[in-house]
Amino acid sequence: MKIMTCPLNGPRPVSEFFYWGEVRPMPDPASCDDATWADYVFNRNGAPGVKREWWCHTPSNTWFIAERDTAKDVVLRTYFHEGDA
Repeated sequence: MKIMTCPLNGPRPVSEFFYWGEVRPMPDPASCDDATWADYVFNRNGAPGVKREWWCHTPSNTWFIAERDTAKDVVLRTYFHEGDA
């Protein structure tokens, strides 16, 4: 069984988590052109390597960031998002 560590609940079976996608900066929709917005919405970086990804522990609805090596399928660390403050 694969285990992922939730920053709030500790080690849990990976079946309790939901993947939401890579952490990426969002362009300002009010000031960017259509090509930039379309690139943000539709294109993803699929190259193998270390990625920062959004994950949710579904039983507790806890959202956090996981740094994961997609080439080796190994979670390097998990932590809460610190926001833009």
